[in-house]
Amino acid sequence: MASAVWQQFLENIRNTGWMEFIAVIAGIGSVWFSRKENILVYPIGLINTTFFVYLSLKFHLYGEASVNFYYSVMSIYGWILWSKRDRDHHHTLKITPSSGQEWFEQVLFFMVCYSFLFAVLTMLKQAFAAAAIPWADALASASAYTGMWLMAKKKIESWYWWIITNIASIPLYFVKGLAFTSFQYVILLVLAVSGLFSWQKKFKVQ
Repeated sequence: MASAVWQQFLENIRNTGWMEFIAVIAGIGSVWFSRKENILVYPIGLINTTFFVYLSLKFHLYGEASVNFYYSVMSIYGWILWSKRDRDHHHTLKITPSSGQEWFEQVLFFMVCYSFLFAVLTMLKQAFAAAAIPWADALASASAYTGMWLMAKKKIESWYWWIITNIASIPLYFVKGLAFTSFQYVILLVLAVSGLFSWQKKFKVQ
């Protein structure tokens, strides 16, 4: 069983297209910069999200396609927020933890997104996309929506949502034959855990 999975992984890697390769490298670079609290997270991220909108639609990952379109919009929004400076040219947006009220809002936001996406993806599966995986696609997508929203506001908890996204996305993309993208999410999972600890540390010393 393990040997068969490994052989499938190697075969999928050999079949990786240039667009997927560039998108994966840009995605890893984007998360690396976000871990460092570097504004380059957004322009590099836009390369990743633009390519993945196309790839997600091609492989019937409609929830992920919507996420990557949302990423593109939120990248511009986050880029603007992270660029703001005060009169002394210091960045005005700081890393902060979520309050109890903000925790409630983000969990509610996630639940609404998940419920909506699951319903839509289930209808798409029944109508013309039999290869769709509604529950996993909705989980990866809704957690990513939440993580991106919080990342734009530099909330520490954004990393918790990214961890969920990465865990859900690893098998989701692998079964679709996008092994290189699946491997990307393994790396992103490690970076997300590292980013969580990094932001917690930065919050304590800022």
